[in-house]
Amino acid sequence: MSTSILCSNTALRNSWYAVARSVDLGVAPVAVTLLGTKAVLYRSPGGVVAAPDRCPHREAPLSAGHLAEDGCLVCPYHGWAFGDDGRCRRVPSASADVPPPPRAHLVTYSCAEKYGLVWLCVGTPSGDLPAIAQEHDPGFRRINTPVEVWRTSATRMTDNFLDITHFPFVHVATFGRAQETQAPKVELESLDNGWFGYRYEVRANNSALGALASGQSVPVVERAMSSGFHLPFDVRSTITYHTGLEHVLLLLSTPIDDTTAYFTFVVWRNDDFSVSAEEIIRFDLAIGAEDKRMLEQLDGVLPLDQTTLVSVQADKCSVEWRRRLVELIEHD
Repeated sequence: MSTSILCSNTALRNSWYAVARSVDLGVAPVAVTLLGTKAVLYRSPGGVVAAPDRCPHREAPLSAGHLAEDGCLVCPYHGWAFGDDGRCRRVPSASADVPPPPRAHLVTYSCAEKYGLVWLCVGTPSGDLPAIAQEHDPGFRRINTPVEVWRTSATRMTDNFLDITHFPFVHVATFGRAQETQAPKVELESLDNGWFGYRYEVRANNSALGALASGQSVPVVERAMSSGFHLPFDVRSTITYHTGLEHVLLLLSTPIDDTTAYFTFVVWRNDDFSVSAEEIIRFDLAIGAEDKRMLEQLDGVLPLDQTTLVSVQADKCSVEWRRRLVELIEHD
């Protein structure tokens, strides 16, 4: 499979991806790249606008501009100003009574805000954003994390996040138990709210940092977990402890291009707020850093066919995700 298929595939371009946190859109425009397409995000009085990072006048990058007091995005080159829905509001070199040319308005992309994130689609949206029931449960708090750039393919990231057999090797410094390498037999199933994956139980080392997240001081904790996917690259991991504490992770891999991706994750917890959000995510960030170090050693897009890679029973979920992803891509 060609490594350029991610950026050029219509089905992938018609999907939604998290590209920034809502709090990152404030007093300045934000530049992002999705599937090889450069875009600018800015918050106008009417809401978030996403458009090509190119002024239609002389192609200056709009992300290098600034936001005026009225919320318009001002081009850094000639001062053209764009407001709600990308409409050109001002051309400083023209008379005030002369309206901007029709082609001066920005061609905008679809964008939405959910879970404290800005989601972008550079095609025609054909599906829904992933559903997280805990977002609407007052017993849970939501914790957002920064958006990072990982020098690896979103395909490899998704495969990794669906896998538990790397825990004893990649995550030995955080929670993985090197002495317990045999994976449980897994059965695939529809989970809930459109997620598909599997349930399992795992014993995890409980370091001092991990104890803040687990709410327990014992050296080893029992976790009832599930891992599931939502096409194309969203993964949800749920963790439940015997104390009733639930820790839900939404792991989001967004392809910048074929071999580079944004990564952010969102946490929902039904705890008592006794541990700060910063301490909670410090443990998960350390786990993510271990994944990043491993994945950035791998080259190219993950092979999506069923013959290039060797898989075993424990890889069933990734195999099924790849099968469905190929089905999605081939409908282009």
